[in-house]
Amino acid sequence: MTSDSAAATVDGSALAARALAAAGVRHMFGVVGIPVTSLASRAAAAGIRFLAFRNEQSAGYAAASYGFLTGTPGLLLTVSGPGCVHGLAGLSHATANAWPLLMVSGSCDQADAGRGDFQELDQIAATKPFAKLAVKATTIGDIPRLVFHALAAAVSGRPGGCYLDIPSDVLHQTLPESEAAAAILAADSAASASYNPNHKTLDEGIEKAADLLRRAERPLVVIGKGAAYARAEEAIRKLVDTTGIPFLPTPMGKGVVPDTHLLSAAAARSLAMAQCDVALIVGARLNWLLHFGEPPKWPKDVKFVLVDVCEEEIELRKPHVGILGDAKRVVELINREIKDNPFCLARSHPWVEAITKKAKDNMLKMETQLMKDVVPFNFMTPLRIIRDAILAEGSPAPIVVSEGANTMDVGRAVLVQNEPRTRLDAGTWGTMGVGLGYCIAAAVAAPERLVVAVEGDSGFGFSAMEVEV
Repeated sequence: MTSDSAAATVDGSALAARALAAAGVRHMFGVVGIPVTSLASRAAAAGIRFLAFRNEQSAGYAAASYGFLTGTPGLLLTVSGPGCVHGLAGLSHATANAWPLLMVSGSCDQADAGRGDFQELDQIAATKPFAKLAVKATTIGDIPRLVFHALAAAVSGRPGGCYLDIPSDVLHQTLPESEAAAAILAADSAASASYNPNHKTLDEGIEKAADLLRRAERPLVVIGKGAAYARAEEAIRKLVDTTGIPFLPTPMGKGVVPDTHLLSAAAARSLAMAQCDVALIVGARLNWLLHFGEPPKWPKDVKFVLVDVCEEEIELRKPHVGILGDAKRVVELINREIKDNPFCLARSHPWVEAITKKAKDNMLKMETQLMKDVVPFNFMTPLRIIRDAILAEGSPAPIVVSEGANTMDVGRAVLVQNEPRTRLDAGTWGTMGVGLGYCIAAAVAAPERLVVAVEGDSGFGFSAMEVEV
């Protein structure tokens, strides 16, 4: 080693950038400024593509949806104070939707905290209510360990948003090059040793689930966006095809099994929920989107089999059977259990006939409306044109970003998703303003796919300037 290399130093900005790159971060969304401009530049030098937004709110929505689309944490970078506050929108949105995100913010010099420093804010206190983890690097040596820890926390258990605070003085501290490299290697090793992506699954729950489905007269599979996130599409399609059980997707669960599948109950949603006797819920929560699993939308005696990565969620909902585990792995185990004692509902089965007939009748009614060319436009006419254009693209199917109350609701029925993770909308929180951020993230995460934004005028207005990005 030469004396020059031995004397080389690395500052906090460069160390953070290198740690993020070593942890696998490839894209960063945000707004630069004091004190994180250098961090963004160093990240770009380390091979991370930085996408500069007009507002941290949209950058946060981009990072959140990037986490959903890729299965890896989206990285949001903000300045201190108001930049951090703006970033809370994306952080909280990610946590509400169970999407992995890491928000990194600069903060004021620690020596000046409490004295009214520039953009001073207790950012740990501000972010804690919205994050799975909120930590601060108080010295440069903390940075690699906390980077790896926060990224692992974002994807472990139920995914969500995490926060890392790096004060201005820490960003300017330095370490010898050799110590910086060693710190990154140590942090990587520690994170690899402590993080286990496999969730414990109880065989008893698998057996009970398979038995309930086998004995049910009116079974239903409900597919949530958590199943899409878990890449469970192959296992769920196998379950539907081998058992003949109708399925009902939630809005962002559309496409896990193609909307055009004959067993889709999407167009017979009310009937499917109101009359099923066993419902296997995969990657969805029994929250407002599914009417809390309660009457009158659901039968009072329906037996729920709830598959979730979060034990607290299972305890909260108190299903007939709760299975803690990754959606893909659990459904694979259910398929294996069914294979030993197979069953299949015939197309002539009364339950299947009732669902398919209702769905067909409702689709015919909708198509009648869609075929009318209404001038000036209503919602149906443009959505039919958009639907047909999207379907004409074939595969890989475009990613549809749908935003705006009426535009989104009507679009959910009209627009067709035949591939997983090809619909992004307001999500669990019903968040407006997500549209353009989502579009940018989708274009980055899936460059092989066309991205189509179907926006209501009000929803578009929230983030319209991001067109510039």
